[in-house]
Amino acid sequence: MSFGSLLIAFLPGYETIGIAAPILLLIARLLQGLSVGGEYGTSATYLSEVATKERRGFYSSFQYVTLIGGQLIALGLQLILQRIFLTDQQMHEWGWRIPFVIGAILSLIALYLRSNLHETDAFQNKSASSEKKEGSLQELMKHPRALAVVVGLTLGGTLAFYTYTTYMQKFLVNTVGLSKGQSTTLTFFSLLIFALLQPVFGALSDRVGRRPLLIGFGVLGTICTIPLLTTLSHTTTMWGAFGLLMAALIIVSGYTSINAVVKAELFPVEVRALGVGLPYSLTVAIFGGTAEYLALWFKNAGHENYYYWYVTACIFVSLTVYITMKDTKHTSLIEH
Repeated sequence: MSFGSLLIAFLPGYETIGIAAPILLLIARLLQGLSVGGEYGTSATYLSEVATKERRGFYSSFQYVTLIGGQLIALGLQLILQRIFLTDQQMHEWGWRIPFVIGAILSLIALYLRSNLHETDAFQNKSASSEKKEGSLQELMKHPRALAVVVGLTLGGTLAFYTYTTYMQKFLVNTVGLSKGQSTTLTFFSLLIFALLQPVFGALSDRVGRRPLLIGFGVLGTICTIPLLTTLSHTTTMWGAFGLLMAALIIVSGYTSINAVVKAELFPVEVRALGVGLPYSLTVAIFGGTAEYLALWFKNAGHENYYYWYVTACIFVSLTVYITMKDTKHTSLIEH
């Protein structure tokens, strides 16, 4: 992750090195994406296994708190640079590189932290048992249903998450008509509240189960996505846009707060990190990673509302998975 960020930060532009610039940028993005994909499965597993059985939802919700926290730090830095230190031209020409340098430095702190972590009881107990199994792809393929559930569970949620976070800044500028400064400010405060909501929803799942929250997201996401995005596209005030965006993020919290723990609860110890990370990474890359490009493609083609239907359809597919899957709240991660 650190190397990918540094590569983006110091990569010369097209005017300097020609076609090599976009090729190297793609390589850097792939490095980041693959690193984050591997990181997700491991961190989701670790958070789930260190928590007590009664509070796994609460503990695991902090994965998205930190994920959103990274976006908040980037947006906060962008606001500071835009409003205090740099002009719009300077920000456009070279200021955008600064967050990537800081991100690379922060990843070294993360490396230190994880180097001093203790292994979980679930992993140590499994390692000490007489029945030792390797966490290989061959072993993972013995759990096809769980793999399919991870893909279906992730599909609609990751698309909705990327729509209302990563793509939303461009949507607020290009479609709603806000300035870049207004868009950044609005996105910052909506994400701040969104991050604070994650532990609340995670704790709720420990009381009522995982399925009710997932089904709630699936039903409300299917019903409300088109009305929310359509109304948002015609909103003329920041407060109106903020209210609609928060309504969308509250709905999405039914997925983001607990998706990590649900996936971890699907697999046995030896393939848990791989089982969570691999299908999740592929699904995010295919659907979440292309969300912004697809949305802009529909907009440029003059059919922006088609994207609203696309998001709705994907959430509905996930809803069918939520309805048919078992609630994993009572699963033992040590014995499983």
